[in-house]
Amino acid sequence: MKRIFSLLLPVVATVVFFTATESYAQNTNAVVRNTALVPVPREPFWLAQHKRFVAEAKKGGVDLLFLGDSITDFWRNRGLKVWTQYYAPRHAANFGISGDRTQHVLWRIDHGELDGIKPKVTVLMIGTNNSQENSPSEITDAIKVIIETIRAKCPGTKILLLGIFPRNWAADGPAEMEIIRQVNDTIARFDDGKTVKYLDIGPKFLGPDGKVSADIMPDFLHPNEKGYRIWAEAMEPALNEMLK
Repeated sequence: MKRIFSLLLPVVATVVFFTATESYAQNTNAVVRNTALVPVPREPFWLAQHKRFVAEAKKGGVDLLFLGDSITDFWRNRGLKVWTQYYAPRHAANFGISGDRTQHVLWRIDHGELDGIKPKVTVLMIGTNNSQENSPSEITDAIKVIIETIRAKCPGTKILLLGIFPRNWAADGPAEMEIIRQVNDTIARFDDGKTVKYLDIGPKFLGPDGKVSADIMPDFLHPNEKGYRIWAEAMEPALNEMLK
């Protein structure tokens, strides 16, 4: 009996090893495949902008934080007049960087951008730049992790989660629009009625044909001043309530 067990032991060990290895590989591949979840930095210009945000965070005094990609970033220029009217008096900070995807925002908040600030509300919109690379589930998983990370680093903040804005950029096709629709349908469920509120103002940007209007988004992706005013006015009731 002992001899049979001794002969079988290497076989059993081999089976266990390869089973575990296959399982590990599958799990690893699952993580690697979802690039939306893997925090990564970008080029030197981007890192310089990130460092400015970290320095701003260390100063404190931020009651309202905007976090996102170019659509958020452009409050600094196209939306500046609207920003000055609605958000500057509320001690707001804009931590948007053009071209960012979920993985870049994850890296930024993991590397100091939320250290030192305690915003009452964080306005988050991210994911449109992932639509040509990631599936809806991958994007929504990443957005969920971003929300969880914000909550961990800033326990007192409320999150106003915006649905990804509609777009019909020249390079876009039906697939990207469907991905955005599915992502918005899913992240709407992250609204817990307490610390996270979901708000979709996308329909405000659409014309009678159901597409983004050129007089609101000239490039069919980024709002102009008129578009930013529409954004601010549509968001104001929810934001005002959350800031109380």
